[in-house]
Amino acid sequence: MTSSRSVALITGGTTGIGLATARVLHERGLDVLVTGNNPETIAAAQRALPKEIVVIRADARSLADADKTVAELRARFGKLDTAFLNAGIGKMLPIEAVDEATFDEHFAVNVKGQFFLLQKILPLMSAGGSVIFNCAVGAYKGVPNWSVYTATKGALMAMVRALAVELAPRGIRVNSVSPGPIDNAAFQKLGLPPETMSAFRKLVPERVPLGRFGLDEEIAGAVAFLASSAASFVNGIDLRVDGGMAAS
Repeated sequence: MTSSRSVALITGGTTGIGLATARVLHERGLDVLVTGNNPETIAAAQRALPKEIVVIRADARSLADADKTVAELRARFGKLDTAFLNAGIGKMLPIEAVDEATFDEHFAVNVKGQFFLLQKILPLMSAGGSVIFNCAVGAYKGVPNWSVYTATKGALMAMVRALAVELAPRGIRVNSVSPGPIDNAAFQKLGLPPETMSAFRKLVPERVPLGRFGLDEEIAGAVAFLASSAASFVNGIDLRVDGGMAAS
C-alpha cells in the first residue's frame, strides 16, 4: 500500500533536533518514521510524539538495520519523499585522547551509515524527493578538541555537493543544514567534565552574534523548508542555522 501523503524518514529522531523535526513535519501533514538506537529515548519518543508517528530501533552504523528501516518504510508507506539523515555522535577530545575505536565510531555513524542508508532508500524515492543531511557549523570554524567530529561533517558537506549533481537527473534534491550551538541532549553528550561544560556554556553565547543558543525547533523549521516545494530549486547547499556564528 502506498501512502497518499508525503512520507518522511528521520534518523536519530528520538531526541533533540530529530524529535523536533518529527513534530514539525507531522504538523505539516507528512507521514513520519523516526529511528533511534537507545531503548530509553525510543520509549520516551513513543510517549511524547503523536501516535501516528512510527518509531523504530535502528543502529545508524548497521547496514542490516538500514535494510530493516527500508523494509519498514516499504511495508507501511510504499514510498519515501523526504529523508533527514540526522543520526550522529560527537565527542570533544584533544588529539592525544582519540583512539582508533573512537575515530572509527565517528566515521561509522556520521558518514558510512548515512551514505549506505541513502543508497538503500533511493529506490523508494522519486522525482520531487528531498534528502537533507545534518552537518555542523564546526565544519566552517576551527573548534579545539573537535577535530574528528568536524572531519566527519566536512565529509558530509563534500558528499552533499557530489550527490546533489548525481541525483538531480532523478529529480531528487540533496542539501544539508548546519546547526550552530543547540542546547539539547546532544550538547550534554560532548564528554566534557562538569566544570568545563559550565565554562563552555558561558562562552558559547559570546561567540554567537545573536547572543544565545539555538533551539531544536529552529533547526526543524529549516529542515521543513528544504523538504518543501518552497525549496524546489534549492540543491547542493548547506544552510547554516547558527545565529551568525560562522560569519563572525
